[in-house]
Amino acid sequence: MFDLYVVTDRKASGGRAESEVSRLAFAGGADVVQLRMEGYPKKEVLEQARLIKEYADEYSKLFIVNDHVDIAIESDADGVHLGQSDMSVEDARKILDIEKLIGVTVHNVEEAMKAEEDGADYISVGSIFKTTVKHDAIQNLGLDVVFNIRQAVDIPLIAIGGINRGNIQDVIRAGADGVAVVSAAVSGDDITRSVHELHDLILKVRPNI
Repeated sequence: MFDLYVVTDRKASGGRAESEVSRLAFAGGADVVQLRMEGYPKKEVLEQARLIKEYADEYSKLFIVNDHVDIAIESDADGVHLGQSDMSVEDARKILDIEKLIGVTVHNVEEAMKAEEDGADYISVGSIFKTTVKHDAIQNLGLDVVFNIRQAVDIPLIAIGGINRGNIQDVIRAGADGVAVVSAAVSGDDITRSVHELHDLILKVRPNI
């Protein structure tokens, strides 16, 4: 489905707007950008969402909204990503167009199997390593969880959490179909270059893709 999945974070990106970060990420080769703006007014989130959608269309890439199904609908995003405490996949599917993607965050085999059974299009597994970006995330699940979940489900598996240049290839080797990054992509001065380098590392470990 996609190799490199970039998640926005205004603090991690030094205050740069999510739309600008997304434009630079798409230019660097990101296959999808997820808009994550926890705690911001809906009006501001929707404004950024609509701008990101324009860039996604320009680059023929995908745009996903974190948590907020209503904003995904209003911005015509390509899909929504749900946490374990968010709206259910079943309920989201009732109000989203059939072609829209639904991703679900999972932490173990049981949650992954349930997400697949419920009709999720892909799962995000993490946090694989320690992360300082999302403080409420379950930390250090490790590469074994990627391998175990990969054996249990057939839908695409995206690994997230503490992934950087030094370990991104290990995550792919463990069975991840793609990798989601935050700081490794958006924290540097040159987001486009960082994204390009991360994407290149994925392709080097999967040369046939």
